[in-house]
Amino acid sequence: MQRASAATLPDGRLHLHHGPMDIIADAAGPAREDALRRAAARFDGLLEELVTELPMLRTPATEFPTVDGPVAQRMLNAVTPFTPEFVTPMAAVAGSVADEIVAAMAGDGVTRAHANNGGDIAFHLTAGEQASAALAGPVPARIDLPFDGPVRGIATSGWQGRSHSLGIADSVTVLATSAAQADAAATMIANAVDLPDHPGILRTPARELFPDSDLGPRPVTVEVLPLTEAEQAMALSRGMAAAERYRASGLIVAALLVLGGDTRTTGDLFPVAESR
Repeated sequence: MQRASAATLPDGRLHLHHGPMDIIADAAGPAREDALRRAAARFDGLLEELVTELPMLRTPATEFPTVDGPVAQRMLNAVTPFTPEFVTPMAAVAGSVADEIVAAMAGDGVTRAHANNGGDIAFHLTAGEQASAALAGPVPARIDLPFDGPVRGIATSGWQGRSHSLGIADSVTVLATSAAQADAAATMIANAVDLPDHPGILRTPARELFPDSDLGPRPVTVEVLPLTEAEQAMALSRGMAAAERYRASGLIVAALLVLGGDTRTTGDLFPVAESR
């Protein structure tokens, strides 16, 4: 079986890889090297921890799965607020792993740290520090995240991403108080960006694409044919209704929804400056 690997990139950042987990991590401060060593040590064996609990992690949150490990518990806690809608703890796996690696790095002498797990990013900031992140969309943009702001996690979901989606969003990027919370919310909002029964949206049962999928027989999007502007607007309005509901309940800070070159945003952190 493949083992976890940890390597230092030419620019000094840490690359952690094991199976589906592919993380770029870094830290700042006088204890940076110790922080990176702690990240590598925590990463070793993390996938095996999750594998032992996969049956429960693939169980709908409405069925009250029981999990033991800290990352598994973080996953379950992140998705539970979205019930009774269908969701499993797997909706928060990438963000939860990023949160765990950042938690391992945080400590005395570490002023700033982040872990980017395939685009789902967790941050650690101390007073006076800020992070900067790129956002996907028709116009590439960056956003600054200050210490005194609430955001400590960013995640993106969509039908063309790493995981299957029930919706048709090109991308949904969510900013939240943790990467796990952002990951779960991005999944749910991306699912909501949809045009049910539209003939131009091709779907396949998830288990036909991946027999062990936590989505089971639910039809996931495999192709989206060109939509009219009105159809795009209608799909995005469905997603925005979910995003604004989640923001009102404190589950997210902000969100950026993208479909076919059209965008919608919610939250005070948008709009953001165009990247150069």
